[in-house]
Amino acid sequence: MTESLNRSVRRSSDQPVSNFGPGETPGWDYYSKCIHCGLCLNACPTYRELGQEMDSPRGRIYQMIQVANGRLELGPGVVRHLDLCLDCRACETACPSGVQYGRLIEAARGQIERWYSRPPVQHWLREMFLGEILPYRRRLDIMGRLVRIFQRSGLESLVQRVAPGRLRNVARLAPRMEDPFFFDRLGTVIPAIGERRYRVAFFAGCIASLAFARLNDATVRVLARNGCEVVIPNAQGCCGALQVHAGMRDVARKLARANIEAFAGADFDTVITNAAGCGSVLKEYEQLFEAEDQNMLDSARRFTAKMRDVTEFLAGIELNRDFREVRERVTYQDPCHLLHAQHIRSAPRKLIAAVPGVDFVELKETEICCGSAGIYNVTQNEMAERLLANKMRRIDETRATTILTANPGCLLQLRAGVAASHNGGRKRRVMHVLEFLDEAYKDPAAG
Repeated sequence: MTESLNRSVRRSSDQPVSNFGPGETPGWDYYSKCIHCGLCLNACPTYRELGQEMDSPRGRIYQMIQVANGRLELGPGVVRHLDLCLDCRACETACPSGVQYGRLIEAARGQIERWYSRPPVQHWLREMFLGEILPYRRRLDIMGRLVRIFQRSGLESLVQRVAPGRLRNVARLAPRMEDPFFFDRLGTVIPAIGERRYRVAFFAGCIASLAFARLNDATVRVLARNGCEVVIPNAQGCCGALQVHAGMRDVARKLARANIEAFAGADFDTVITNAAGCGSVLKEYEQLFEAEDQNMLDSARRFTAKMRDVTEFLAGIELNRDFREVRERVTYQDPCHLLHAQHIRSAPRKLIAAVPGVDFVELKETEICCGSAGIYNVTQNEMAERLLANKMRRIDETRATTILTANPGCLLQLRAGVAASHNGGRKRRVMHVLEFLDEAYKDPAAG
């Protein structure tokens, strides 16, 4: 197998005719670093579940190479295996050769988006949600209000009772629309509590402004308690993470340009996000412009140089430790795009440990994806459910009453897992690390 793979990546004087089309493609400089050692296999959630070489990182790289060399069509078989990848990037953490697998899978999906014809309904749904709703605040606001009516009218409960199994699984993952939306706070400035030590900009997100508005509020409060003046630029929008993962790179570039401009020209110490999935793409904006728009590269690099995950930022400053005692058994699930893409592991744990009284229990296999992965739990629900079941078994072992994470998608997935699990009748809650800190800062007498 290894000898065959090495032959396939060897360049020859007569270049093969690639079955990739024009535009960004998985690059030789990146896939040639793969030595096919197999250390990525046990790190890959889909390989762990299926045991199929073509559903492993090196197997997917092999398929990209064969397409590039004209030996394999960019057809249904290749697309099926590449679609099944979570893009969790656990293989990058495991890889001894430093293969940037995220670059490869995202470029390959960009090719699929441009040159492969998906079934009409699937294509329409992707275009509508990722291309025509998420990028536009007004449309997103209308969609959020309609979903909120649906959820509060009782129709949602009816659908969940009568829908077939897989549709019911997808329905229970739908985020709850919160009132008021965080859009109302765009364009505002929240003063620091006490002496101002930092001036930061907050990236609010798109769906997060609808379904995680209270998380955003909590994040802003915690930042203010730590001497931050928090600016929430009005012109910001969707980060483009879901579009990048889906291969819609032209849409992602348009969103990236708008966000870079929205945060430019102001004197911020840093730009902060509370969403690991958004943060990984925001920190990699320059990758969107390397091949397509060299003029934007410098602006993208200046933007990404200031991007920080909120746990990363707070763990790196002198933290306000005016917490009340919290006597709870707590565990923490590492979001893939915080651990593997941004290489942030200790920061969330440092913040949790700062709260007195916490009984913290490490979660086994925390490095394995929970199955959320953007909208993967909708598009690949069967595999996502298998991964969630594995994750819930590990969470049950901790006997934790509070499950913490640091990404909205993980929150939805884990809450669905808790709701479906009886676990001996014990009540458990799933929270973002920042919600946990915000709660610990509050005076319990104030309710």
